[in-house]
Amino acid sequence: MFRNFVSEILIRESKMKTIEIIGYYREDLSKQATKKLRQEGNVPSVLYGSKGTLVHFYTPMILFREIIYTPDVYRVKLNIEGDFYDCVLHDAQFHPVSEYIMHTDFLELSAEVPVKIEIPVRFVGNSPGVQAGGRLMSKLKKIKVKALPDNLPDYIEVDISKLQMGKSVKVKEITPEGYEILVNPMIPIASVEIPRALRSKQGAAAD
Repeated sequence: MFRNFVSEILIRESKMKTIEIIGYYREDLSKQATKKLRQEGNVPSVLYGSKGTLVHFYTPMILFREIIYTPDVYRVKLNIEGDFYDCVLHDAQFHPVSEYIMHTDFLELSAEVPVKIEIPVRFVGNSPGVQAGGRLMSKLKKIKVKALPDNLPDYIEVDISKLQMGKSVKVKEITPEGYEILVNPMIPIASVEIPRALRSKQGAAAD
């Protein structure tokens, strides 16, 4: 029978990193202008201001590779023609066939207003269950949290160095500091599954 070491698993977080993105204001919001921007390699975007305002702009698509094609989440310093906005990438829409970025939404941050965002999970350590032949299964790659901008973590680190075979670590094991978790506490973050071959051997030994 396997012992459950989940209560001893260490979960930590660090502050969110910041990346700068350059944009340009849009005056013409017509379909023709939007199509032309995309043909020129730009992404039409909208910044939802903290006071309910909307800012229409565009950004060269190449600049998005650092914040979209990565498991990390960044706080964005948006520079639109010299006007700076503190924000996060809220949503990205892709072409259904080519995966071309069609549109992005940014959410402006306010020091006094909480924001909801998904934070990536990062595993550290060597699981004894894996070393014994089990397979580590990542069940939850990101965890949705609510926090003031200055309390947003860069990632949530999960130490699996005591995770045994057949056991899992759940969201409820996280002790949040400065943020609220918006995910069902019973959802597993990761587990170590027993391979079929090993289960067969255990069954044979029990007989």
